[in-house]
Amino acid sequence: MSSSFRSEEMCLAQLFFQTESAHNCISELGHLGLVQFKDLNPAVAAFQRRFVKEVKKCEKMERILRYLEKEMVKSNIVIALKKEKEVVPCPRDVFELESTFEKLEQDLREINRNHVALRQNLSELMDIDSLLRMAEDFFEERGLAKKDVFIIFVQGDHVREKIRKVCDGFHASLYSCPKTLHERKEMSNNIMTRMEDLRLVLRRTEEYRAGVLMKAADHVHQWSSKVKKMKAIYYTLNLCNIDITQKLIVAEIWCPVSDLTLVNNALIKGSEQSGSSVTPVLNRIQTQQTPPTFNRTNSFSEGFQAIIDTYGVGTYQEINPAPYTMVTFPFLFAVMFGDCGHGLVMTLFAVWIIKQAECLRRYKNELIGVLVGGRYIILLMGMFSVYTGLIYNDCFSKSFNVFGSSWRVQPMFHPHGPWHNDTLHDCEHLQLDPVIPGVYSGVPYVFGIDPVWNIASNKLSFLNSFKMKMSVILGVSHMLFGVTLSLFNYAYFRNFQDILIEFIPRTIFFLSLFGYLVFLILYKWCITIPSDVAPSILLLFINMMLFDYQSQHHLLYKGQKAVQICLVVTAVLMVPVMLMVKPFLAYRTYMKTRPPASMSDIFVYQAIHTIEFCLGCISNTASYLRLWALSLAHAELSEVLWRMVLQVGLRFSSGMGSLVLALIFAAFAVLTVTVLLVMEGLSAFLHALRLHWVEFQNKFYEGSGYKFTPLSFDSLLKTQQQ
Repeated sequence: MSSSFRSEEMCLAQLFFQTESAHNCISELGHLGLVQFKDLNPAVAAFQRRFVKEVKKCEKMERILRYLEKEMVKSNIVIALKKEKEVVPCPRDVFELESTFEKLEQDLREINRNHVALRQNLSELMDIDSLLRMAEDFFEERGLAKKDVFIIFVQGDHVREKIRKVCDGFHASLYSCPKTLHERKEMSNNIMTRMEDLRLVLRRTEEYRAGVLMKAADHVHQWSSKVKKMKAIYYTLNLCNIDITQKLIVAEIWCPVSDLTLVNNALIKGSEQSGSSVTPVLNRIQTQQTPPTFNRTNSFSEGFQAIIDTYGVGTYQEINPAPYTMVTFPFLFAVMFGDCGHGLVMTLFAVWIIKQAECLRRYKNELIGVLVGGRYIILLMGMFSVYTGLIYNDCFSKSFNVFGSSWRVQPMFHPHGPWHNDTLHDCEHLQLDPVIPGVYSGVPYVFGIDPVWNIASNKLSFLNSFKMKMSVILGVSHMLFGVTLSLFNYAYFRNFQDILIEFIPRTIFFLSLFGYLVFLILYKWCITIPSDVAPSILLLFINMMLFDYQSQHHLLYKGQKAVQICLVVTAVLMVPVMLMVKPFLAYRTYMKTRPPASMSDIFVYQAIHTIEFCLGCISNTASYLRLWALSLAHAELSEVLWRMVLQVGLRFSSGMGSLVLALIFAAFAVLTVTVLLVMEGLSAFLHALRLHWVEFQNKFYEGSGYKFTPLSFDSLLKTQQQ
């Protein structure tokens, strides 16, 4: 089976390479992104590991880069994101970059300090200039000082010190004011000259600072990439062992079996780049440890795989639900969100996100990140919603009449028909009678629901029954598919015993009850029964479970009683098989290989799983009725918005009707987006998520594994950018 449907086969390998080639070899493996290193020093603290100094240097450089980026943002300098030639970091890059970054930081901090000092000097000169102007007004007008400028006449150093302390307490600045007019004018001219000089120096300082930052902005993206890669390499080296001669590094790695050749080629390439004369050795070893789970993804499937992994990372080599979820998840969402108009808006929105994905990733926003990551999920949800909307014949609560209708009104007016002209005036509600020839053509509508139901008074009752039964059919089919997938797990792991004592009894139990319920629904749809004597499917099923056939006035087919009794008895007999057989066999095997165990523990464990499955079949089937409830709620909300908002605007015929209609349409559009698309869409998404996690995946998916986390520079840089 393809790796898309089951996690990759993994192997544990031992890796030997020389110390001088370690940096290049690990760098090549990081670019490959298919190797997960095991920690061979679990008992050693992080600060005691060999390459902790190099890791700290990288962290220091990351801090400096963050400082530079902050200064660039403050100065409105755009950081270049152009794709540069991939450069493999080497050990000497640590010292070169550290020296470059320290010099940049030192220069920038010195420029900033000088800039602050110059600004402060300019501010003081401006204060003195204002003081001189105010003082001149004071001496000329003999009036008070203005605003917060004041002049103090004082004699004696003692009083001067007291005044200075008072001014310091109120954060007032003190400046000496010349006594004569000539001195004040001369001082003012001197200050003006100094202010011009300071402004010129400030302007040159800012230009120099901007030049330094702009020059750094062209390389900061590449520097950041290098530093992150080097930090990852040294962190990985800390997971390895070094032999006593300090010339050989030993590592243990998990990697996919199908990629062993690629891994070996990457090691050889890294060894050649370092000029090492000894080729690295990759030796596959046997182990009893459980390998990590690795499911290959691409930009389309990674969103769906994230949904599965959020529930639980799959157990090693078990069936991966993601490929099936790509179809079932958007479809079940669309069943609840079925409206081709709303679906089309969602589809266009998803297409826009797909086209603008690279630009949107630059905005480091959590919500935008979620939308970009799930852009293909939104696209499929929108497309499936268009499809189900066409099935429901619903577009913004209105119906399409493309193929006409299977119902005709004209035969009701024929000579033998029940209608005449007075009927149209006297009756508020008219009802078509399918018994009269020609009223119903006998041929179902070509595609979806007949548009005549949109104007029928019993539209809600009809859709209620249709969508409720459809939800049961979809739910039972979905769960049966999940039970069937468990067969593939049993067969793959060659657990044929569980096929006989677990899969077969579960399938018989499920089909005997809920498979038969689906059969009753489909059979009733396929036969013609007068509505006054047609039995209720729900009552049929309840009476079947209670063996109550006294109150049953009408059965759907001949021999129905015997068939139903046989099915219920068969389902009941499967319960002890699921409950007893597996514990006895497990206990028997356990007693042969291990010391005596508690029989009660084994039975309790199996009883829990049996009860969970049997009761889960009932509760899970009922849970799928949310498809019916949310679908009706969405349709009714859409119709309410149409009737109470947009339809009101269409009734205006005065001169201001166009303006009113435009305003009402704007309100209609806002309510449609916020209520129906956002709130209802989020609700349907969460309910579809629950149906997959609880009702579908618990039939076959254990989800008790741990994720494969390889050394991958691409993933590292992608995570850092988001």
